[in-house]
Amino acid sequence: MDGKTRVYGLIGDPVEHSLSPLIHNSIAEMFKENFVYVPLPVKKENLGEAIKGAYAFHFGGMNVTVPHKQAVMEYLCDIDEVAAQIGAVNTLLWTKDGYKGFNTDIIGLEKSFISDGFDVTGEEIIMLGAGGASRAVGILLARKNAKCIYILNRTLETAENLKADILKFYPDARIEVLGLDEYGRIPGFYQKKFNVIQATSVGLSDATKAPIYDDDFYEHVNFGYDLIYNPLETLFMKKVREKGGKAVNGIHMLLSQAVASYEIWREGAVNE
Repeated sequence: MDGKTRVYGLIGDPVEHSLSPLIHNSIAEMFKENFVYVPLPVKKENLGEAIKGAYAFHFGGMNVTVPHKQAVMEYLCDIDEVAAQIGAVNTLLWTKDGYKGFNTDIIGLEKSFISDGFDVTGEEIIMLGAGGASRAVGILLARKNAKCIYILNRTLETAENLKADILKFYPDARIEVLGLDEYGRIPGFYQKKFNVIQATSVGLSDATKAPIYDDDFYEHVNFGYDLIYNPLETLFMKKVREKGGKAVNGIHMLLSQAVASYEIWREGAVNE
């Protein structure tokens, strides 16, 4: 490190579990880049001050994780079109006017779906959760022409808002909203098997928790995709596998979105 070292980081709460520092610092070492990436725990009430401070210190860019992916948008000078469509930001780039926001989650998702063999197009998909992470998932499912997207969430109002946001850009998408315990209302649920995306933070750093505990639900999961990567096997994944389904975690998504963030920062550094 020296006076020319560029600083990047990850803001969220919690961030202690994140593999992002390992990934980005490994990228820096691999490509002989003079930058360092650090985890930055930030509470909700301190988000605005944290963004101002990072900008004042000329942090070249940052990743944003839960619970700040939506709230951070009000502190940015510009937002990329795709991120605006998703309504959530996970990557910030320093510019002379402030930070510009991007969303590389959707890039990571699409690449990981392909590499993991998670079928979307023409399929009925169950998505658990309607928070910041699920917004990129919902937009991608609509873009990839899922036959129907069933959003199961604890708070129906939040899920309805997400549905409305997706329909603004993809009016032909078929989306149904249900509570987490209402999966049995999905037409033909007990006669089918579904591909399921676990997009809540339940189970993050705690392998004893899952958004749904009922074995009855997991009997009808063909393929479970959990966006969480720590622990490597969540209770959601374990239950899917115990009932004969395939399950993967979000490590491929993490790696793919990290590379996309790195490319944004590198181009920004060159053009600065």
